Amino acid sequence: ITVIDGKVGFTGGYNLADEYFNITHPYGYWKDTGIKLQGDAVKSLTASFLTMWNAIEHTDNDYNKYLDATDGTYKAVMKDCYVQPYSDNPLGQDRIGEDVYLNILKNAKDYVYINTPYLIIDNEMITALTAAAKSGVDVRIVTPAISDSALVHEMTRSYYETLILAGVKIYEYTPGFVHAKMYVSDDREAIVGSANMDYRSLFLHFECGALLYSNSQVIALRDDVLATLPRC
Repeated sequence: ITVIDGKVGFTGGYNLADEYFNITHPYGYWKDTGIKLQGDAVKSLTASFLTMWNAIEHTDNDYNKYLDATDGTYKAVMKDCYVQPYSDNPLGQDRIGEDVYLNILKNAKDYVYINTPYLIIDNEMITALTAAAKSGVDVRIVTPAISDSALVHEMTRSYYETLILAGVKIYEYTPGFVHAKMYVSDDREAIVGSANMDYRSLFLHFECGALLYSNSQVIALRDDVLATLPRC
């Protein structure tokens, strides 16, 4: 999360390191996804950040001075959509990160395209992926061909057979490392965020994302996936 003056916010896969911006190339070309938000949606990113900042020891008691920073300037930037930023943390009982992914899979009618650097998933996620594919949904997952961890890469590949036999299509991005954490479904909804499809992200980490619904950027994200597939 990056929030600037409460008016502009960014979230997605990017960390602050040279390889994330392809200044250096330790794992080939680094492919990532991020989103810029303006307007009221930024308040959710601010609240998410403050929740993480104050998770162990509260240093901010009054969030309103940060949440009231928007002045309405950006209220009409985009009118064709709904945007819902959200966050997840290991201190609560809800598994928001996984639930958002599962809901997309369960509601898909035509397709679900997924980008994830790691694929180390529980039975519930395996069931959702395979059930969607068996019902005729075009489920495609893009993972890296070049990984930043040999052991994790082999663990990711260990899930391929079960998924492929159920009809899930899996692609490995050959130019380098896919670090994007992204879902796109039915030209209707998409997620851009920080949560990988692995146990750490879904159950043990502080994570965040933005759910887009009925919005032109969903089509842009779909087109990005389709443009990536020939390089896999």
